[in-house]
Amino acid sequence: MKSEISKFAISNLKFVRRGFTLIELLLVLVILAVLAAVVVPKFTHRSEEAKIAAAKADIASFDVALDAYEIDNSRFPSSDEGLHALVEPPSSASNWKGPYIKRSGGVSNDPWGNQYIYRCPGQHNRTSYDLLSYGPDGREGNDDIDNWSKH
Repeated sequence: MKSEISKFAISNLKFVRRGFTLIELLLVLVILAVLAAVVVPKFTHRSEEAKIAAAKADIASFDVALDAYEIDNSRFPSSDEGLHALVEPPSSASNWKGPYIKRSGGVSNDPWGNQYIYRCPGQHNRTSYDLLSYGPDGREGNDDIDNWSKH
């Protein structure tokens, strides 16, 4: 008799609580939505900061490579030769000892997928060159990352 009562009690317990109620599910969804609303903007801002830092690091490494090119060739690459002169010797470079950039793929785009802008002689650095990325919006403006501004 005792085993019959315990079987009955166990079988009734199985049917008492099968899953979550609609209120519980909605409460979890609200909590997740609030967390997403708080956390996602912080991560997206960090992502943008990381891209800006990467562009600054790229420009600094191009600066070093361009200085080495200038030491070897007594001049900076022309605007027409561009940054690719750091990877492949231009016909006018008689003492080219590169490649001056040791990345696979050579000269990369900025973190937003746009080409870096190189001008020699520069408009801001008249005795050398201007090097910049147009930044997150891809257009010339206030968010540019360059080699002449103090960031």
